[in-house]
Amino acid sequence: MSAAGGSIRFQPRGKSLGRMPMLALCVLLATTAASCQHMPGQAGEQIASPAAQPLLMEPRAIDLLKASSARLAAARTMSFTAVVSYEHPSIYGPPLVHTTQSAVTLQRPDKLRVITSGDGPANEFYYNGKTMVAFSPAENLVAVADAPPTIDAMLEAAYRSAAIYFPFADVIVADPWRDIADELDLAFYIGRSNVVGGTTTDMVAYATHGVFIQVWIDTEDKLPRRARAVYRSDPAQLRHQIDLSNWQIDPPVAADAFISKRAEAAKRIPFAHPDTKPTQEGQAPRAR
Repeated sequence: MSAAGGSIRFQPRGKSLGRMPMLALCVLLATTAASCQHMPGQAGEQIASPAAQPLLMEPRAIDLLKASSARLAAARTMSFTAVVSYEHPSIYGPPLVHTTQSAVTLQRPDKLRVITSGDGPANEFYYNGKTMVAFSPAENLVAVADAPPTIDAMLEAAYRSAAIYFPFADVIVADPWRDIADELDLAFYIGRSNVVGGTTTDMVAYATHGVFIQVWIDTEDKLPRRARAVYRSDPAQLRHQIDLSNWQIDPPVAADAFISKRAEAAKRIPFAHPDTKPTQEGQAPRAR
């Protein structure tokens, strides 16, 4: 969002977990964990073109994705921490990484709080079923807008009106599996990991909405612990990663968790897309 006198910036739009960024280093070459342990390219081995590989739809992978989605969808309240890393091209060639950390709390169907810090300015977002509030504490600026009555509809409205996007969106929507299955064209099981999230996870690779994704799913509670992705159409093959921790499912949530007294007292600016600007004092913003 932007306006005369200041701006509030949130994460750029990407595809969410089912539609969002993320990839595994050797996933395009492998259908099992053993394939990753022995990378081609040594002693004259040839690496097959990804286009030549058959597209798999393994039942075990699909069952794990469904189980994780069902676990998330069943939660009436939840909280977690999301650490997101984005690669961006540098003028020297190799990409640079930018990182944010968000403390997320939600209550279905109509409440969400996201407190974000990172390499850039901190920001806060509150949704209470009636309004959505974007607050920049350092600048003491706030943007407020009427909001639809569900989290799913609010996420769409926030993006359309102000380019606000949360990279963990597929974790908090009402039906995560529907978002994944909508354009799912690849899914296979990789193997198990004992190093991600301080627990044992099943690794699954899948592709949907033009994004190739690897996700680590806890073998016990079925919650996602990490995802990595890359857009198939991205010539630079930039990678994006989200680590999810501090999970609490159905915790008690305070009634005032989705409002901020400090934000209410901040200077108001329009809830608008970053590519808009006011023309003259008192006039509404106009798209460039």
